[in-house]
Amino acid sequence: MKSFKKHRQLKKPEVNNTKTGEFIKYELEENIKTMKVLFKDCSDINFRFITAGDTKACLVFVDGLIDAASIETSGIRQLLEETERRQLTADYLKEKVIAINSVSETEQIDDALNKILGGFTVLFVDRIDKAIAFDAKGTIARSVAEPETETSVRGPREGFTERLRVNTSLIRQKIRSNRLKIVSKIIGEQTQTNIAILYIEGLAQPDLIDEVMARLDAIKIDAILESGYIEELIEDNSWSVFPQIQNTERPDTVAANLLEGRISIVVDGTPFVLILPVTFWQFLQASEDYYNRYHISIFLRILRVLFVFVALELPALYVAVTTYHQEMIPTNLLFSIASSREAIPFPAFVEALIMEISFEALREAGVRLPKIVGQAVSILGALVIGQAAVEAGIVSAPMVIVVSITGIASFTIPRFNMAISIRLLRFPLMILAGMFGLFGLVLGSLFLLTHLCKLRSFGVPYFSPLGPLSFKELKDVFIRAPWWSLEMRPKQTVKGNRRRMIDHLKPPTTQRYGEEGE
Repeated sequence: MKSFKKHRQLKKPEVNNTKTGEFIKYELEENIKTMKVLFKDCSDINFRFITAGDTKACLVFVDGLIDAASIETSGIRQLLEETERRQLTADYLKEKVIAINSVSETEQIDDALNKILGGFTVLFVDRIDKAIAFDAKGTIARSVAEPETETSVRGPREGFTERLRVNTSLIRQKIRSNRLKIVSKIIGEQTQTNIAILYIEGLAQPDLIDEVMARLDAIKIDAILESGYIEELIEDNSWSVFPQIQNTERPDTVAANLLEGRISIVVDGTPFVLILPVTFWQFLQASEDYYNRYHISIFLRILRVLFVFVALELPALYVAVTTYHQEMIPTNLLFSIASSREAIPFPAFVEALIMEISFEALREAGVRLPKIVGQAVSILGALVIGQAAVEAGIVSAPMVIVVSITGIASFTIPRFNMAISIRLLRFPLMILAGMFGLFGLVLGSLFLLTHLCKLRSFGVPYFSPLGPLSFKELKDVFIRAPWWSLEMRPKQTVKGNRRRMIDHLKPPTTQRYGEEGE
């Protein structure tokens, strides 16, 4: 792997800072007074006072984020009553009083504030200058279900949820190794969003890990509401239309990429997990390719690669040929196209532009509307409006066919972020084809190819292993070779421990029962 591109240090934005810098005091009343000032006009913050003999305490938590039953079963009141004659300390409270996992102590008001807002319950006790935070979360979360954006015929049906620890546990179930490391960070001055960086020690390169950590630490922003925020803030080339970080809802996809030396970033509050670094060809591969027999996977991968070119260049090719290069069209087909376009008042470029924009609008409407209504709108738009446009003489029948094939081709791309990039690039290619014919189409294609070869994803060439060329790595690009031949991990992401299996795992040819020797 080449040396990583130095991350440009941008000017940090001014963000609201609510840190006080105060330490927790011995007097309970002073601590509660400070907390009430910080939580002024926050009706969901509860202060539950406990008195046990001479001992006074107060539990502070967010109503709706905690499980009241957990606090009751912890027996805090009863244990405080039993220890009313004892000189209480923070260590004693932690070890003897709080009967819940994930217990920690803090000396600063700011830390206690962040714990409360993170769903923890914080216990303040009189005459103790520390607070005890324990996990009694009880928020309602969406259950693990099948991913909606990455459906498959064969493979696991589970998908990520909006809970960070649920997502990390799904990955941990796939990779039951102590070499799977999970590093936690908090980003966002206002949201205090928890994120987790996952990698396998010994497979992920140390310089890659350091680069990812450095880019994440450089983020100073008021809010992180989805993993897309982080994706834009850490990618190599923010001006490129091509995605340089993969997102997925499937735990098996994350596990497979971790085993190839990549790094994953899990963000609390979203089911989309980031994977980096990536190459262009990863976006044309589906997890199902590795579960089906390799004959089927080879056919599907070749089909996807062919239809990527169809989705990108077919409308531009039609505009260029019908406008400037009619001699390239067979005579019978040329007469058919000419007769269908005889009553059309627009040139081929305008006709293609109208149809493509209409098709994209119908697709967007189908996505934004409720599922049942969205499907009806898509079918109605494709059938009724398309047929009516042809009969009205606004567009020609061949153009409807070209746009329909182009739309179907874009649906064959497994990753949505790559599919929408291809759909976007279709328009500048159509403009070049309408202005300069095939020369413009070739010029635009060469520009895209050059850009892909120059692009990097955390130091990894985006177009590898095709550019730069590596024949040994091509067995898992355009095709998916049999599993017994995929002995080595990709050299773009793993340098040391590249072997993933032993040699000679190809199944032997056995004799049929009842033949020689029987």
